Amino acid sequence: KPRQKNLLLSRLNLCKYPDPAGKIGSNSLAGKTIYIFIGYPIAAWVRPGRAVPDAAFLFPGPTSNLNGVRLREMNQTVAKAARSRTVRSDNAKNGAPGRAISRTGDHKLPSNTNLRIVSGAAEAKAPDHARVLAYLENEKPATPCLVIDLDIVAGKYAALKQAIPAADIFYAVKANPAPEVLRRLAALGSSFDTASAGEIRQVLAAGAEPARISFGNTIKKTADIAFAHRQGVDLFAFDSEAELEKIAGAAPGARVFCRILVEAEGALWPLNRKFGCAPLMAGDLLVRARDLGLKPYGVSFHVGSQQLDPSQWARAIAAAKSVFGRAAEAGVTLGMVDLGGGFPAVYGPGVATISAYGKAIERAMHESFGATLPAMIVEPGRYMVGDAGVLETEVVLVSRKSYEDDRRWVYLDIGRFGGLAE
Repeated sequence: KPRQKNLLLSRLNLCKYPDPAGKIGSNSLAGKTIYIFIGYPIAAWVRPGRAVPDAAFLFPGPTSNLNGVRLREMNQTVAKAARSRTVRSDNAKNGAPGRAISRTGDHKLPSNTNLRIVSGAAEAKAPDHARVLAYLENEKPATPCLVIDLDIVAGKYAALKQAIPAADIFYAVKANPAPEVLRRLAALGSSFDTASAGEIRQVLAAGAEPARISFGNTIKKTADIAFAHRQGVDLFAFDSEAELEKIAGAAPGARVFCRILVEAEGALWPLNRKFGCAPLMAGDLLVRARDLGLKPYGVSFHVGSQQLDPSQWARAIAAAKSVFGRAAEAGVTLGMVDLGGGFPAVYGPGVATISAYGKAIERAMHESFGATLPAMIVEPGRYMVGDAGVLETEVVLVSRKSYEDDRRWVYLDIGRFGGLAE
């Protein structure tokens, strides 16, 4: 559109590359290849060691689901990748030099251009909230009111099961512990990732057997470990020797898995530093678990919440394989990789389909483990419920603070940490 085109050109002219005197359109970029990404996360196109342009720029569209902090991070990623020549356009087989792919057909570009336009990977569709909206319109409940469509939750579960059929699904209860959600998932055969004794009680009340529960929090009270063990829970996470010793004392003979620190980019909420330990330490701790009378079972990691780049699992899986190898050298055979969560909810455009994540994970598992794969666990949370409903709120007041200030202050009947954080 003319207005967007003019905005794009004006911003391009502000980009000085490769030196302060060089601008787009000047001799400094003559004959260069430039990739321009509009409206989509750059993480999906950044890969190490692939075909590259000489420069790349990101211009998110007006409907982008990314916040300002994330946009800055992604622009920095583009700049870094362009300098190190590691940017490529994904799924290039759908496009060719000098041709543009669009929803209205395949259009030729001017013959005097070197621009290459390729289509991106298929995007996930946002759930249909028609039933929820109809309910809110007809019933007019008091606000704030959150309504979850359990059929959407069930559909998400089925899609994930189809995308990664070899993995057991352990729903992360903390994402939404509503009894109705837990009962529906329990009836579908889901297992559950819990973080507290209270969540374990909720899952048991929903009808799940103890064998389908993982106590996945790496920082647990000794009393809660003992409680879980008395209920029949047999799978515990840890990331330190002190936690391992607590489990050995309160849940003797239990299966344990160690969470490792991994480097991951592309997540809106990185979680790769708060929990976990270095892979080298993890291998030694799993050997220590055997010596304490526990059953060393596997390795877990988390590539970050709302992870928009399916390729990020590859590096983490490779790190997990290194732990398998270190443990094996000491005579400990591990049998499970917990792939964590991170699968995104569809808040807007630019989210790959869950099948794309499944294919990326399957490829990475075979690259690291070969033909014989260990057992796998996934722990979806936000993916299962984050976009499964609608939150209705009321504007309580709109006000101004002074005669000179034109800004309006809008007050709702719900706060950021009461639901708007999503």
